[in-house]
Amino acid sequence: MAAAHKIDIAWERRPAGIVAHVTYDYARRLNVLNPPALLDLTEAFQSLSREADLRCVVFAGAGGRAFIGGADINHMAAMKSSEDGRAFITMIHKLCQAVRDCPVPVICRLEGYTLGAGLEVAAACDLRIATDTAHFGMPEVKVGVPSVVEAALLPRLIGWGRTSRLLLTAETIDAAKAEAWGFVEEVVPESAIGAAVERCVASIVEATPLSVRAQKRLMRRWERLSLDEAVQAGIDAFAQSVAEGEHIERMGAFIRRKRA
Repeated sequence: MAAAHKIDIAWERRPAGIVAHVTYDYARRLNVLNPPALLDLTEAFQSLSREADLRCVVFAGAGGRAFIGGADINHMAAMKSSEDGRAFITMIHKLCQAVRDCPVPVICRLEGYTLGAGLEVAAACDLRIATDTAHFGMPEVKVGVPSVVEAALLPRLIGWGRTSRLLLTAETIDAAKAEAWGFVEEVVPESAIGAAVERCVASIVEATPLSVRAQKRLMRRWERLSLDEAVQAGIDAFAQSVAEGEHIERMGAFIRRKRA
């Protein structure tokens, strides 16, 4: 039997490297996540991570009505044991971890609804750009379960108070509030979402590839380290970057332009 969902990966080859556009398509059900889709998306991001020329990933949901409308409630309603729950929620975590482990920036293109597990996946991305008609929520407590796994990222993004409001009240917020809270980096009209994403992609691709990968790797380390340890990790990362020599051509070109 053919899968109900599709995952399209479009490879855009640019002079500076590859930009991958990942589109999850289960649009007839607001792109909800079930076990087969979770496995396929996780495998897709793990595969992308092995691409040496990859510079950036754009992650979107098909249809314009949702990025990801949450976990498949039909599957969750059928769960009966703690083992069922553990297995399913671990699959969601593994997808989020695969996104976070991607060595290049992942830009999340957010249209329509981003709910529950979808919001956790969005939080796992590096940058989030939304349309002004997008909506965001964590409705789990209204259907009898807590918000878990990468919902733990939310206090770092929006603070504890706003996380409490989102998780404990199951409130759905609009794009303007999501931007004011710091969950999304940019909000644009629906007609401008493609251009906004492209501006972000272009800025990333314009930078040097090793430095971008080093920056993302260092930022992930900062999450786990004390302030003193994070500063030392930055010193080590800078020293390694100098040893790799990627800066020499760019800095030399800048100096030559100033002298001209």
